[in-house]
Amino acid sequence: MSLLRWIVAAFLRSLTGLMFRVDAAQLAMVPRHGPLIIVANHVHIPEIPTLYTRLLPRKVRGMAQAEHVLSRKLVGGILRLFGTIPVWRGEADLNALRTGIKELSAGNIILLDPEGTRSHNGCLQKGRPGAILMAFHSGAPLLPVVHYGSENYQENLKHLRRTDLKYVVGKPFRVDAGGQRVTSSIRQEMIDEVMFQMAGLLPPQYRGAYAAMNPASHKYLVFEK
Repeated sequence: MSLLRWIVAAFLRSLTGLMFRVDAAQLAMVPRHGPLIIVANHVHIPEIPTLYTRLLPRKVRGMAQAEHVLSRKLVGGILRLFGTIPVWRGEADLNALRTGIKELSAGNIILLDPEGTRSHNGCLQKGRPGAILMAFHSGAPLLPVVHYGSENYQENLKHLRRTDLKYVVGKPFRVDAGGQRVTSSIRQEMIDEVMFQMAGLLPPQYRGAYAAMNPASHKYLVFEK
């Protein structure tokens, strides 16, 4: 890690520590070596540096909308500093997919939010199948990492109060189509099963679109031993 990146990471960790009372004990369960796709829920912007800086020294590459990464604003500069992969909205971005696979083949972590956009209220939204493409083409395992409790952080900041933010880590798994052709509908079924694994780590009030899903529904997931 470059000196500038180290300094910015230290600053962001301190800043998020002032904003949140972070319970990150379970992040110790994230494997220390090997390729990994972390699938996380997306509630607000500050959760990103909060998680990133607490996964160090593992090398983590996130993915974000290209217009944010390539902007000349402060956020864009920080995203570029930490090697965020720009993704163009619309059809599957093959360049972003190739870059992600290259990072995974080097043994690094790719951090994805399958919801694709912030929920603001902490409740899970419908998942998008991009993570499935990354998992299939790379062969890397997926690991659900969720957080909750921070949806009202802006109101707390107004009153100079820290906000409780808790991380929960699930079990790693791979996706397996069982030899059948993976159509767009099957990819959606797969990401729904991934999202349900994330939902199961959250308190019931945060499960959103996956609150009523059948807990036995994981025919496409193979859990690591």
